[in-house]
Amino acid sequence: MLDARYAWAIFYQTAHLGIDMAIIRDQKPVQVVAVNGTGLEELADRVMGMASPADVAEAITEASREGQEVGEAPAQAGPVDAVEAFFDLVIDELSALRTRAELEAIAAAAALILDCESRGGRVHVTGIGKSEHIARYVASLLSSTGTPAYFLHATECIHGSAGQVCPNDIAIAISNSGTTPELLSAIETLREFGTKIIAVSGNRESELASISDVLLDAGVDNEGGDLNLVPRASILAKIYLLCSLSVALEARKGLTREQYARWHPGGALGRLARGE
Repeated sequence: MLDARYAWAIFYQTAHLGIDMAIIRDQKPVQVVAVNGTGLEELADRVMGMASPADVAEAITEASREGQEVGEAPAQAGPVDAVEAFFDLVIDELSALRTRAELEAIAAAAALILDCESRGGRVHVTGIGKSEHIARYVASLLSSTGTPAYFLHATECIHGSAGQVCPNDIAIAISNSGTTPELLSAIETLREFGTKIIAVSGNRESELASISDVLLDAGVDNEGGDLNLVPRASILAKIYLLCSLSVALEARKGLTREQYARWHPGGALGRLARGE
């Protein structure tokens, strides 16, 4: 065990100077490892102001009781704590989205789709990466609720698939950053056909937002998880808005239970729609 007379030197050089060092005094060298320095800095400041080795030893013991031992990394939250924190974060993010959601923008997007359909147009939904999965779901959701929609592969769009888009059609383009090159190339191609664009993005200042006819703002402050990188909350935000759009269209069209049952005859949901 390192003598208390020398302990202050390790604390000071680790916390303030960032120097790895070893003190040899009839024992093996002490290895100093990289740790979160906040607690060490506070302890070092206290130690440097003490003249008595007994006071130093007492300070070290007290810090150990508080979980600030040398070489001990900050405790990480367990899986249950992490999940509970994520649940709370998602509720906060969706509540904030609801508060700032521009109902006028959702209504404008619905009106644009209805106008497109009145002129014989159809809806296409596109995205890259995780947004592609959302696009496939939304195309299916809209189709099952009375708004025929088709998934458009953004990458393939500039390699021939743009041919599936006809005059008077409209496209829903999904991108959290609004800067995905492949998606922007596809949208530029569609714009040349005169296609109207509904953008769903977390970046109001993005190029996608600037070239769209209607923007649904799906921005979030935190994705959740330790990294705050993996798309989680932003995925839920985009689905939240697009489901809201489907609800608006369903209400405008007056979808009935009988109509839904005809479009969804199979499975438990089909039987439920028929009242069986």
